[in-house]
Amino acid sequence: MSTRVLVVDDEALLRTAFSSLIDAEDDLEVVGEAVDGSDAVEQASRLSPDVVVMDVRMPVMDGIEATRRITSFESAKPARVLILTTFDLDEYVFEALRAGASGFALKSRPLEELLSAIRVIAAGEALLAPSVTRRLIARFADRVAPARAPRELDSLTEREREVLALVARGLSNAELAEALHVSVPTAKTHVSRVLSKLGARDRTQLVVIAYESGVVTAI
Repeated sequence: MSTRVLVVDDEALLRTAFSSLIDAEDDLEVVGEAVDGSDAVEQASRLSPDVVVMDVRMPVMDGIEATRRITSFESAKPARVLILTTFDLDEYVFEALRAGASGFALKSRPLEELLSAIRVIAAGEALLAPSVTRRLIARFADRVAPARAPRELDSLTEREREVLALVARGLSNAELAEALHVSVPTAKTHVSRVLSKLGARDRTQLVVIAYESGVVTAI
């Protein structure tokens, strides 16, 4: 089945370019275009896309608030949000990740990279550009004192807390397996259990939780 995509950008030229590129792929399908955050929330509720490609700075409602509302929908398979931004170390991006976005892509990069980003987000795989995303989160998480750790952290075993810390450092499943001296399938199982116990939708959210709760700190 094709991955259903909603494209959100207040610039018509960019919106059309993104949509045309995405629709040209056999495994991707643009199901709607939104001109601002409010429009995105309405269309996401009505169309149930798999991935929302979301601009950050828009009139009426910005991408952060739209992301927060879309990711809070009650759904068996909530949409994943891919943030589009001009600068990687952008405080708006960090706020969007905190609001529930699954990752981000730079507008300055070749449009073909957007396709890869959408597929990664749709599959719930590892972070997009792990080193950049990790640096972004660490930079802004270091500015505030850690929030009180969620009670769900108490449900993690010692091994699962170790897995959470390693995921927050940006390790892939293969790297996790090597660090823990286990097989890759076992590493994936550990990650899945941590995701389930913490109610996180993907690895990006695990990174945010780990930094904000103080499980790991910025280096």
